[in-house]
Amino acid sequence: MAGKKGHHGGAWKVAYADFTTAMMALFLCLWLTAQDTKIKEAVERAFRNPFSAVTKESVGIIPNKDTTATYKAEGEFQSISAVEIETMRRISEELARILEQEDALENTVRLELTREGLRINVFDRSQKPVFEPGTDRFTPYGEWVFSTLAWEIARYTSFKIELEGHTTRAGPREPEALRPWELSTERANAARRQLVHHGVSPAQICKVSGFADTVPMPDLPPNSEANRRVTILLKLSQTVSSLSAAVNPVSTHAQRIP
Repeated sequence: MAGKKGHHGGAWKVAYADFTTAMMALFLCLWLTAQDTKIKEAVERAFRNPFSAVTKESVGIIPNKDTTATYKAEGEFQSISAVEIETMRRISEELARILEQEDALENTVRLELTREGLRINVFDRSQKPVFEPGTDRFTPYGEWVFSTLAWEIARYTSFKIELEGHTTRAGPREPEALRPWELSTERANAARRQLVHHGVSPAQICKVSGFADTVPMPDLPPNSEANRRVTILLKLSQTVSSLSAAVNPVSTHAQRIP
């Protein structure tokens, strides 16, 4: 009898587990029926395609009011890890929030979501120089800018990082005119050292290069000071070939650069 009693003694646990599961299902059903139409549609889309965007107006990285463009890009984004897309969205939003809070960064840092990933442009402007003129030495302001960016970037270790240095087309008597290739490369490498010093993993950095004055900002003359910059690119694992056509790049402080 004792053996028989022990054999059936755990049956109530199975029944209790079934009961709690049923109660949870009931709770979820009641919660869903109490929500508005927008939430119901979002939940339905999440179950139908877990790797798609949360809203109809998003391709997974940034909000997009052009619904047609969203559906054009949807197939391209599905080839990329959903976790990677969500992480890219999060870091771009957090950096944008930092830039909005820090007035000192206005007109110095610009964010762009491109088909390659998140591009962070740091401009070396004459009124707020990031580097000492004609050198790869940071000003105190430049050290603060790159340390601020590094602390945020260091939280995300899944992205590869490329660094690019660019110069403006200087006049014959200006310091930059003496060695634009060396200067642009040295500044990109100085940025690498600063990022690593403030917590970015050296293993994430896969490329450091200088372009001199050969790649000016779009729609700007080669001698514009906005071309004097260092670019940090957080790369997606796969290039989204149709992103540039389907989604307009978003930027922080995106007014036309003088």
